[in-house]
Parts: sequence; C-alpha cells; structure tokens
Amino acid sequence: MKLIETQKAVGHILCHDITQIIPGVTKDAVFRKGHVVTPEDIPVLLSVGKEHLYVWEADENSLHENEAAQILFDLCKNDHIAPTPVKEGKIECIAQIDGLLKVDVPRLTAVNMVPEVMIATRHTNYPVRKGDKLAGTRVIPLVISKARMEEAKAAAGNRPLLALLPYQRKRVGIVTTGSEVYHGRIQDAFGPVLRKKLAFYGAEVLGQAIVDDDVEMIRGAIQGFLDQGAELVVCSGGMSVDPDDLTPTAIQAVGGEIVSYGAPVLPGAMFLLSYTGEDVPVLGLPGCVMYHDATIFDLVLPRIMAGERLAKGDLAVLGHGGLCLQCPDCRYPDCGFGKGGVL
Repeated sequence: MKLIETQKAVGHILCHDITQIIPGVTKDAVFRKGHVVTPEDIPVLLSVGKEHLYVWEADENSLHENEAAQILFDLCKNDHIAPTPVKEGKIECIAQIDGLLKVDVPRLTAVNMVPEVMIATRHTNYPVRKGDKLAGTRVIPLVISKARMEEAKAAAGNRPLLALLPYQRKRVGIVTTGSEVYHGRIQDAFGPVLRKKLAFYGAEVLGQAIVDDDVEMIRGAIQGFLDQGAELVVCSGGMSVDPDDLTPTAIQAVGGEIVSYGAPVLPGAMFLLSYTGEDVPVLGLPGCVMYHDATIFDLVLPRIMAGERLAKGDLAVLGHGGLCLQCPDCRYPDCGFGKGGVL
C-alpha cells in the first residue's frame, strides 16, 4: 500500500475503513475497506479530516476483491440462481424459485483448496424456497492475483458448482393399508400427514385408497393409480415383518425394480423404494412417517419431486447423518438430519 493525497485518490482502493462521526447522529464507516474512490467521494473524505489516504497499489496482474467475487459467483451460477449486489468483496447466491439445491461437493472442495478464495454453501439436496440464500463467495485479501483466480476456475471445471432443480407438479396416489383402518376400527392418520407433506411440493393428489391386509387388494389399488396416470404412488402402513404386513409383497407384485427394502435412517429403517411402469416411483412408508416430524420420507421426497431417480447408493450414504435426534421442537430441514450423505 502507499500514502497519497486525497485529491489524487480517485480510482484507488482504500486499505481501511473511513469513519464519520456526527455527534448524536452517527458513528459509522462512511467508506469501507476495499472501496474504490470516486470523484464524488473526495468532498466527503475531506469533510471527515482525511487529506491523505492509504491505498492499494493496483497492477495489471491483480484484481480488486469485488471483481474476484464476481468470478467466484460465475463459478456457482446456474438457472434460477441470482446474485446479490457485490459488497465488500462478497456476493451471495439467491434462489429464484422453490426447488432442490444440488452442490457438486468434490469440485466445491477443490475450489476451497485454492488459497485466498472461499465459497460457502448450504448442504446439497437441501429443499429451498424462492428468496433463500444458497451460497456466499468472496476472496480473502483486498487485492488478489489474476493467476490465483485462474487456479480457482481450473479447480471448478467447466460446469457450475450449483444447480437448483424446480419441483415437478406430480400426480400422486396414496394407498393406505391395514385391516384396522379398512374396517373402521380406527381413523386413518396417515392421509392428512401425507397430503400436507405432498402439498409443500405442489403435488396433485389423485386420491387415497384404503385397503385391507390383502396382497391382491393392495396391488390392485397401486395399479389403479398407475392406470390413472400417477407419477408417484405412496403406500402407507404394513411395512414391518409381521405376518399381516403385506405391503412390500404387493409392491413387488406390481412389477418393476425394487431398489431397496430398508434404509440406514432412523426413523424410517423399513422404507421401500421401487420403480415401476414408466419409471414411476412406488414408495412403501413405515408407520414412523405418521407420527415423527422428520423421517426417511422427508429426505427422499424433495429429490423425487425434483425429478431425480434414486439408486441404492443414494440411500446407503444416508447412514452418515441419518440418525434423527427427535428434538422436542423439530427444526428440520435446518438441522443435521440427512445432511451427511453425499456420493
């Protein structure tokens, strides 16, 4: 840095905050470190007693922090992601739609291994709302070498680090099993819970079939929704290993691929994921979905509603972070539940 006369500081970068004190009104930085001095700033600087300033000596091989932050944002940006105005070398990424945030974690890590730069994001597979903050970018020094920024770009590769997948308005059929509900001995408690969770993602519920503990009746209800054009079928109840719990057998009888019966998630170990027909997901939901705020269903539903096809590995990695602490006041998704699993 160097010391120059304030009158000659236009175009230079301040090395420190400039504080303005007006008794009874304000005591705050009128200009922040990193600010580029403009002609309009000169009278203000002189009014606060600054006839000399410490400024950075720029050269053709360096970039101001604001310019570098723009480069980092460009590494992240994708459809439906917008920047905040650059401030003090920082740009944040803001969601323009409701959707599922996807982060390329290995490439993000590679960028953050480059000295003097940083990008901080939410967890990958996070369900977000329009206006939510997705990531923040900045460089550490006020001035950074262009060569360093080229390192960051090389680490990121030629694809955006972030993606925001819009939710698809899927048509959903609900099949609830259990002789106790079918015969009216108890009132169904699954339906209201499932409808509320599905509504969050804009799903259209085609209907709810309540069936007895009978393989053919369950299979027929699933097939009936598929014939109506369902793009997702959720089966609730009958998922344990008791003799009368026949939902897994009925789902298998529909045909297609059973991806997994069981998941390393608590609550939700007895979850079943399958695909049938035109790649339509058919889910078997254990009873925990009915009475726990956050379960395996909450981890997979955003991804299914965003159009992802899940594989066995997508469930297997959920074991890391798949233990819900069942807090008295549930804060999901703003907690660690399900956040550790990344392939």
